[in-house]
Formats: sequence, C-alpha cells, structure tokens
Amino acid sequence: MTTYQDQYFDGERPLFAEQNATIIRTTFGEGESPLKESRHITMKDSVFKWKYPLWYAQHVHVDNTIFETMSRSGIWYTDDITIQNSALQAPKLFRRSQHIALTNVHFADAEETLWHCSDITLDHVQASGDYFGMDSENIVASHLDVIGNYAFDGAKNVEIHDSTFVTKDAFWNCDHVTIYNSIINGEYLGWNTRHLTLINCTIESDQGLCYVDYLTMKNCRLLRTDLAFEYCSHIDADIVNGIDSVKNPISGRISADSIGQLILDPTKIDPRQTTIETKKRILERKTA
Repeated sequence: MTTYQDQYFDGERPLFAEQNATIIRTTFGEGESPLKESRHITMKDSVFKWKYPLWYAQHVHVDNTIFETMSRSGIWYTDDITIQNSALQAPKLFRRSQHIALTNVHFADAEETLWHCSDITLDHVQASGDYFGMDSENIVASHLDVIGNYAFDGAKNVEIHDSTFVTKDAFWNCDHVTIYNSIINGEYLGWNTRHLTLINCTIESDQGLCYVDYLTMKNCRLLRTDLAFEYCSHIDADIVNGIDSVKNPISGRISADSIGQLILDPTKIDPRQTTIETKKRILERKTA
C-alpha cells in the first residue's frame, strides 16, 4: 500500500494505473487524467482541478474532496466508486459508470451528470443542473434535491424517498419509477413513462401526468395541476384534494375531492373506460 500525503501533482497522468494507494490532502493541478485506470484507491481531503480525473477506475473511495469546475467529465467508465462529504462543482461528472454510492454530496453544476450509469445509491444529495440522471437505471435515492430541467429522462428502475424536485419535464420516457413522500414542482411531469407510482407526494405541474401507462397515485396532492391524465391508461389515482382539470384519460380510476373541469371527448377516447369519483360535484363537464 502506497500513501501520498500533502502532495501536489500536475501534468498528464501523474498517477496513471496507480493501485492500492491512499491519497490524503493532495491536489491534482492542471493536467488531464491524473488517476486514469487506477484500482483500489482511498482518497481524503483532496482537490481535483483538471479534466478526466477518474476514468476507467475501479474500487475508489473518496471523502471530503473537491472536484473544481475544470474537473469536468470527471468519472467515466468507472466501476465501484463511493463519494461522501464532498463538493462537486464540475458538469458531466458521471457517465457510463456503475456501482456508484454518493452520500452528503453537493453538485453545484450537475448538467449532464449521471448519464447511462447503473446501480446507483444517492443519500442526502443536492444537484443543480439540467438532464441529471438521463438513461440511468437501478437507482435508489433518499433526501435527493434536484433543481434543473429534464431530470431522469429515460431512467429505469428508480426508487425515491423524501426528496424534492424543481424540474420541468421530469421522469419522461421512464420505466418503473416509484416515488414516496416527495415534492415535485414543474410542468409536464412524467410524459411517455410506464409504471409510474407516486405515494404520499405533493405535485404542482402544468399539464402533468400525461401519456403515462400504468399510473398509480396513493394519498397524493395535486396543486395547480391542470389538464392532467391526458391519454393516460391503467390509472389508479387517489387524490386527496381538488384537481383543477382532467382531460381525456384513456382508462382506469381517478378519485379526487373535486374536479374543476372534466374534459371527456368521445371522438378521442372512450369515456366508459375511466371511472371518475369525487366527494364534491364536478364544476364543469366538457365533451369536446
């Protein structure tokens, strides 16, 4: 086991293919790919300043480390990496990597981060940027806060707890997403997704929850959400407050405290295929 402590490296590939090393209070300055092809690395209290720091790496543990803005595209094609208590300032940090565990991590610029990755655990993670988590799969997240549009586009097998999303077009083109006890704010939620389940969630979404196949909602609130459920099929939705408007669901059951406007156009869908239940009267019905 080699230990690097209180050191500074620059230039291209200073620790290329390093194995079985502990790195403490060390800065990697200007120069690409400082730890490319590394194996069994433990790093603490360190800084990456330049591009591509951890490509093709395996079995890496990082604690209390900073990835500065120019360490962009930093972790690609890497297998088995844990990062905790760290500040990640650069975009495009994770791509085509697997077995990723992030705990108490802040992404200052999460644009195009976690693309095409798999087997991901996120715990107390904050991310700001567009296209976070695109086409990734097998994700479990708790206390995840995302600000930025198009989150988790194309993701598969996602389970999320106690999280907050401020994001337009979130969870599009997904398959098997379950979200518990979370807040989602942003228009056009969940379009073109299959097997979307929302439990104890609060949602505010202009034209949200449309074009979903197998949509399940339990004990959810819809705030200022209009034209919901358009062309949704196999719906099982329990909404505990009023819905502003519902438009042309294909099939299933929708239960709500009230519905401001119900639009069922028989030239577009068969209204008999959807059961509508309300505690209060529907204020307006439209058939075209």
